[in-house]
Amino acid sequence: MPDRSRSLLRHPDFLKLWTGETVSVFGDAITGLAVPLIAASVLNVTAFEFGLLNTLGMLPFIVLSLPAGVWVDRMRRRPILIAADLGRGVAIATIPLAFAFNALTIWQLYAVALVVGALTVFFDVAYQSYLPSIVDRDQLVDGNGKLQITQSAAQILGPGIAGALIGILRAPFAMLLDAASFLWSATFVWWIRKPEPPIEPHDPAADGPKPSMRSEMAEGLRYVTGHVWLRSIAATTGLANLFGQIANSIFVLYLVRDRGLSAEQIGLALSLGAFGVLLGAVLAAPLAKRLGLGRTLVLSAFGFGLEWLAVAAPPDALIWPATVLSAFLGGFFGVTWNVNQVSLRQAITPPRMQGRMNASMRFIVWGTIPVGAMLGGILGTVLGLHTAIWIGAIGALVAFLPVTLSPVRTLRAMPEAADDGTASA
Repeated sequence: MPDRSRSLLRHPDFLKLWTGETVSVFGDAITGLAVPLIAASVLNVTAFEFGLLNTLGMLPFIVLSLPAGVWVDRMRRRPILIAADLGRGVAIATIPLAFAFNALTIWQLYAVALVVGALTVFFDVAYQSYLPSIVDRDQLVDGNGKLQITQSAAQILGPGIAGALIGILRAPFAMLLDAASFLWSATFVWWIRKPEPPIEPHDPAADGPKPSMRSEMAEGLRYVTGHVWLRSIAATTGLANLFGQIANSIFVLYLVRDRGLSAEQIGLALSLGAFGVLLGAVLAAPLAKRLGLGRTLVLSAFGFGLEWLAVAAPPDALIWPATVLSAFLGGFFGVTWNVNQVSLRQAITPPRMQGRMNASMRFIVWGTIPVGAMLGGILGTVLGLHTAIWIGAIGALVAFLPVTLSPVRTLRAMPEAADDGTASA
């Protein structure tokens, strides 16, 4: 029987996964800043071409999430992680190579954005599905919290480090460091020695013909929408993303035009507020232990609903500290919510459904983001920026209701795994 009191800081396989992720996310910060700089300053693209680059980078997350979930459930997760890391490293390395030979074009950036986006979809779905194979169920919140600490540190420190490296090495060549970070990540994942649960083979005699990918994608969606806990989590996250994106899509424009903040003031406010992300990652597990898992989810869902109210309500004289508070609330409660709800999803889902569950959740909750962004632009144009911010803020306040009105709120600790017979209980 595993020693459940053992710290993850002494868990060799988790430390390998964490170390690889740490280097990789800081490498991503370089590419996240370098690619737009290359497009804008090296290739001198038009506004339409620049916008298309961002769109192509997000397209795989909408198109490929459900198929990726099926493949992740059909295969072992560790080889998918390694292949995705190596593929992304090679794709990114082609940019400095083409630049060195004066052959870099916007079409290559488009291709790299699509390839990296597609491989990231597979990596992310497999990553969330792989963690329960490494740590015990009662360690999931702690594990997700530690992984989120890395993401938080990269969000706070990454752009500054990336800017310095790009200044020293030039943007295309700085991307070699990101390519190397994916090789680093793949190496540490390859060193993990704990075996995954075996993939259940399909038995035509007992189970009939092998199900098609379409039917397996549908099964994943039915599992999420038919499970009362997962359904409420998806509804709360989807509503928060929808109304939050109404406000977020016009947020900077609103601060500049309606509230008169400068770029420097906005950047400083968001940097200070981003420490809420780090604090949320540190306190997510202790809060769940002290308050109970269900109460922590309800509290965090209500808390991140306050993010946009903080910038919609105050007068102009207080808008800068209100922006800091808004970023802090969104970061702290958003991370606390994500760490605990992802851990709950991982704990209750059978291994054979992990990939499709994670992919279906991502498809549902990310599907509201482009809708919210479009509505934000329309409402801001027709009704004014401040009114659109208010609409997003008021809508975000109701996002906590699905999880609050569901049995999730009664959970004290991480439940045991659900089998297929309890999926809709």
